[in-house]
Amino acid sequence: MLVTAIHSRADTLVLSSLNWPPYSGETLKGGGASVVVARAALNAMGHELKVDYYPWSRTIRVVNREDSIYMGYFPEYYHPTDQFVFSSSMGESPLGIIEHHLFPMQWSRITDLNRYTLGVVRDYVNTLELDEMIDSGRQPVETVSSDEHNIRKVATGRIPGAVMDLYVFNYLVAQPHLVGLGEKLQINKQLIDTKKLYVAFKNSDEGIRWREIYNEGLARIDINQVVDEYLKSL
Repeated sequence: MLVTAIHSRADTLVLSSLNWPPYSGETLKGGGASVVVARAALNAMGHELKVDYYPWSRTIRVVNREDSIYMGYFPEYYHPTDQFVFSSSMGESPLGIIEHHLFPMQWSRITDLNRYTLGVVRDYVNTLELDEMIDSGRQPVETVSSDEHNIRKVATGRIPGAVMDLYVFNYLVAQPHLVGLGEKLQINKQLIDTKKLYVAFKNSDEGIRWREIYNEGLARIDINQVVDEYLKSL
């Protein structure tokens, strides 16, 4: 029985995630688009996936605990770190700025955004250049706990814009309690970036082993097809 239990755990990858619809979420069909992709990749390799969902600030923290059951977290943008190793890309995240439709923001270079105060979500990775401007104080920001909070702030004119993934925005403003606010908003005509999404695995022998398994599984599935079919089903 002990051998069987150990083998079962070894064949199940346990990851942490956040409620970031439509990519991930405890109440979403299949757990979200990114979770569906991850599960398909692991299933292609004969393995299973278990995901637990936390607020974003805890999603990473629970992985780093010494007694953690989690081998990594996702979905994440690539960023320099010694703590994690990143999988192959498991999809894309078009990153833009939401704005009030009556007051569009005018910019061509990322530094032009310095004249606006932007809403950002606490502990989210944005782009390297934007985050460097935020860290140095050149980019004025107001930090909130969720994308939904930023939607409310922009719609009511408390800030001129907020950094947000386009799929996240489209999903949230379609929810009944936000439809009225969504009618006041639009995505700025210029994207900040199209980011790749990854699983961030622990930078350990076991984390690297799981990354290799996962990457091989990703290569065996059509990621774009899985995501497209999932989004159409919502």
